[in-house]
Amino acid sequence: MNLDYCRTQLSTNAISIQHLVDGIEGEQARWKPNPDSWSVLEVINHLYDEEREDFRARIRHILSGATGDAPPINPVGWVTERGYNQRNLRPSVENFLRERQESLDWLKGLGEADWDAAYVAPWGSIRAGDFLVAWVAHDILHLRQLVELKWAYSQTQFSPYDPHYAGEW
Repeated sequence: MNLDYCRTQLSTNAISIQHLVDGIEGEQARWKPNPDSWSVLEVINHLYDEEREDFRARIRHILSGATGDAPPINPVGWVTERGYNQRNLRPSVENFLRERQESLDWLKGLGEADWDAAYVAPWGSIRAGDFLVAWVAHDILHLRQLVELKWAYSQTQFSPYDPHYAGEW
């Protein structure tokens, strides 16, 4: 695993996420293409909570040699339990960026870490390195989700004009 690559990706992904939501406000931040989808606001607050309570916490748990289960998480339930869609986008983005910077500082300060150290999760063994690369991949999945939300919302704003000349989605 290339640790520098992973740290760089976590840093640039955060900037990309910030830029993708620049200019989004109010209705668009809360808009969902259907009731089962997440809004931009829900994605950003999910990323914020995952930053604090999932990836960094689990890697820390493994690398510290702690025994027992890592703290429980409920990413899907948190969306409604924590009222993500009732929040404001700007402070939510700032919260995510602040936590991401804390994560990057923490990763930089780790020095030599045993990325092969493992934790036995309910679904099986997972290494610290697996969590790190999943963290980067998780960002990319949500970057795609944000792009898809922007595309879907834009289509609601284009009528009566047709954007198909731009190419196939």
